Amino acid sequence: MNWQEKHLLRALRHPDTLHKAFEELVKAHQEPLYWHIRKMVALHDDTNDILQNTFIKAWKGLNNFRGESTLSTWLYRIATNETLTFLEQKKQRALTLGNDYQEELLQQLSADPYFDGDQLQLVLQKAILSLPEKQRLIFNMKYFSDMTYEEISQVLNTSVGALKASYHHASKKIEEQIKATIL
Repeated sequence: MNWQEKHLLRALRHPDTLHKAFEELVKAHQEPLYWHIRKMVALHDDTNDILQNTFIKAWKGLNNFRGESTLSTWLYRIATNETLTFLEQKKQRALTLGNDYQEELLQQLSADPYFDGDQLQLVLQKAILSLPEKQRLIFNMKYFSDMTYEEISQVLNTSVGALKASYHHASKKIEEQIKATIL
């Protein structure tokens, strides 16, 4: 834990500085968490809802934060759990309606007015969305968020070896899908 994080944690523990420190925490982590979530759920509005829930849970759970990990790792863990819960609920709703959840995600990405990538970016995002959720999560954390395997291991509570294997399999699947789409 670096000096800034220790200072922020002290401020979060003191009633006089709690609100200001939490605003600082949100400001520092809002954008990276937004993109972490967005890469999993594809839609801007869903991402905003999950992000808001993440910070609400963080606010409510501040007293339970023991400092065994960094604040960043703790927030990523909350955001990841919120995202996985959201995706599971959407998947269950889709199954109840007899829809293909994966296909819905891909269609939503194509129709998302906030998506501003080119055709190649769309192909990449579709390939990523076709991955199983855990592989997609690991791929996004490593590739887009540039997290180390050790950081991902703390967030997901998984061994580094398992993460490396999942990342490798995800990369191969994405590569194959892109080749199949482009060629």
